[in-house]
Amino acid sequence: MKTERTRRLSTAEERRETVLRTAIGAFAARGYFGTTTTEVAKAAGISQAYVYRLFPNKELLFTAVVEHCFVQVRTCLERAAAEARGSSPEMVLSAMGDAYARLISDNDLMLIQLHAQAAAVSEPAVREAVRQGYARLVEYVRGASGGSEEQVQEFFARGMLCHLIVSMGADEVDAPWTRTLAAGMRHY
Repeated sequence: MKTERTRRLSTAEERRETVLRTAIGAFAARGYFGTTTTEVAKAAGISQAYVYRLFPNKELLFTAVVEHCFVQVRTCLERAAAEARGSSPEMVLSAMGDAYARLISDNDLMLIQLHAQAAAVSEPAVREAVRQGYARLVEYVRGASGGSEEQVQEFFARGMLCHLIVSMGADEVDAPWTRTLAAGMRHY
């Protein structure tokens, strides 16, 4: 007996999600300046013209990727705050910190954040996307944790230090300076 296979056509939104997922890998590997929309289109299996239909330029594609990554971080932090073993600011921030350390073990997400920060120096639209993303995260962390200004600042400072440690592979080097930087830090 023959079964008829029906092909389901992708909607523009499904294609947009595919392009975003593909672009994350491409931008993570080569950064904003080193990645072309042609590379993203080829990896997504679509034409460059179709990429431009979904995202009118590379800047809008990259800022959509940056925003997507901030949403992933926020979702991770929300889950951690809900599952924290206590409600004190210290317990909630610790749970969120642990969850974030696990999340950035996905190097693509961490690399997008690093590339976005680098591109923000000279690209106003990227700078604004990074600002808005951090603005929302800081306010979320403040509200969810009930932490003080100092506690929230330390949470983000430790996150940035975690980026540095992971990006340079400091955990692979046994030296006094790496032990100093990594003391009390969690990485996965």
